[in-house]
Order: sequence, then structure tokens, then C-alpha cells
Amino acid sequence: MIDIKNVSKWYGSFQVLTDCTTSIQKGEVVVVCGPSGSGKSTLIKTVNALEPFQKGDIVVDGISIADPKTDLPKLRSRVGMVFQHFELFPHLSVTENLTLAQIKVLGRSKDDAVKRGLKMLDRVGLMAHKDKFPGQLSGGQQQRVAIARALSMDPIVMLFDEPTSALDPEMVGEVLDVMVQLANEGMTMMCVTHEMGFARKVSHRVIFMDKGQIIEDCRKDEFFGNPDARSPRAKEFLSKILGH
Repeated sequence: MIDIKNVSKWYGSFQVLTDCTTSIQKGEVVVVCGPSGSGKSTLIKTVNALEPFQKGDIVVDGISIADPKTDLPKLRSRVGMVFQHFELFPHLSVTENLTLAQIKVLGRSKDDAVKRGLKMLDRVGLMAHKDKFPGQLSGGQQQRVAIARALSMDPIVMLFDEPTSALDPEMVGEVLDVMVQLANEGMTMMCVTHEMGFARKVSHRVIFMDKGQIIEDCRKDEFFGNPDARSPRAKEFLSKILGH
């Protein structure tokens, strides 16, 4: 579903991604973790071309992002993205947030867009809030609306960029529950997250990054179950997060 081949990216002279290569199969859940500043969020944003890259290629469902002929807005409409800070439109109701992109990007009728949006809102357990504005919802509820909005577009893959890191601890669970449900239903997912419990429970594979490079790319049971076989940097990371 996603093929990342030798991707490198620079900000000016500073290299943020170095020769990153991995692939994600249909229905696979891959967690990307690593210390702050390791390039995790940058990598995930290159997958739907929110961050341009200077070298290599990324192919999503057979479509090359590096190909200048690729219709990027069309491709983006098929790749759901959930950000750290919800990115809902504050002046629009929940229902309007769910339908806007469906109407503008997919060309759906308003009735069809509302039907689809509310179905996804119900799926994340927030149907009772359809007429509210984002500011009237908790952070966890806003993030679940953002997930419903992404799902309304019928994505072939979902990207999550630290979806719980801006939330109060009590709200993390409700967002992870929705993500677990998606994973169990076979959605292809790439998640940048610090939630190692989620990674252990749901992911098929773990990618560990440091200084813009993919240091580890292995099955979750290998990553968590055999820390001694990991690289020194991954071992250090694991000892810090699993020691508590």
C-alpha cells in the first residue's frame, strides 16, 4: 500500500531524513517511534506530500508522489491524516467539519456527505454532538471528530501524527480505542506515537527512528520482546520507556 524508497529530505543544509526505506502492506498497522526530533512526523507527512522530499520516491497504492504528473490533491483525498492538534474549523459545526471536504474535494452532494459524515461520527461514538462547534467539545472528542472526518473521505490508508500527545491523560484512551477498532477492522495505518501500550497491542511492526534514519524496522514482538537484539539507541529508548 505504501512503498517508501530511499527518501531523503533537507531543510536548507540540514538533513532531516536520510535514505529512509520501508513498505507497508494493505491492512498492516505500523507504529513509528523514536526520540523527539528523530524525523518521525516529517516522514509520515511525506507520505501524503504535506512535506516535499528531495530524493527518493514514495508510492501509495501504485501512485508515485515524486512523479510531477501525479494529482497530489486527489491522492491526498484518499490518504486520511489525523494531526496532533485536531485542525478542525472552529467556526463550523461538527457536521459541517465532516462534510466540507467530501463536497469540495470528492464532489459529493450535501445529502450524501451528511449521511456519510454522520455514519462515521456515530462510529466514533459522538452522534449526540453533531450540531456542536469544536470549542464546545473536549480535546478527546475533537480528535475523534477529526478521525471521523478523515474516515468520511473513504481513505485507503490512515496516517496518525502523534494523535494523543496534545490530550489530557484521561482523554488518551478514548482516542486510542477508536484507533484500535480501526486496526481490528483491517484499516492500513501508519502511526507516529509515544503510546507504547498501543504499539504493543495493535501494531504489526515497529519502525524506530533516530536522527532522520530508520534504525529498526521489525515485528513488534521482536522490538519489545528482544531488546538485547536491538541497536544501542533503540535499546536505550526502550529501557527508558519500559522501565516505568
